Amino acid sequence: GAPTVSIFLKPPGVISPGGSTTICCSCQCANGHFVLYKNGQQLHALERHGSRAEFTISNASWGDGGVYSCHYLVGGTLLAHSEGLDVMVQELLLPAPALSVLPGQEVVAGAAVALLCSPALPGARCLLYLEGQSRALDVLSQHQEAFNISHAREGDGGRYSCQCFTEAAARFRWSAASEPLELVVR
Repeated sequence: GAPTVSIFLKPPGVISPGGSTTICCSCQCANGHFVLYKNGQQLHALERHGSRAEFTISNASWGDGGVYSCHYLVGGTLLAHSEGLDVMVQELLLPAPALSVLPGQEVVAGAAVALLCSPALPGARCLLYLEGQSRALDVLSQHQEAFNISHAREGDGGRYSCQCFTEAAARFRWSAASEPLELVVR
């Protein structure tokens, strides 16, 4: 079958104007190369390092926002492409939330884990990210205080962060992202 190509931001989340992020393309593929597309238009061929290729956006501007995808080609033939990754550039007007984990950052497999994102602003909703995933894992509302993992497994480990927003009159105001937190599942 065709290889699976994934795309994600490192660090994940909304980028501020002037900020930076890296778009990562990943595939367990043999020989070939990645081409990065934005809004359906070819941007760059990317240099591959093992199973990954990266494209860094530095000094981000509004024009860097859009839907990006990675295409994997061998010769001139497209073998696979990632889903679209929505990159947003927005002013980060709210203070960063605090991310914590209960019972702790190191847990045994099977343990119950709660990731808590504490926004600095009452009524804000927060997105929880796991580095390596193309989308937020969850949207936490003011009524949901934590993202719960009932039986942690090794795949739940990784670098988590959260970012909050408020919405008024169809306008979103975003916070900076929390400090990342590493969850280890043994």
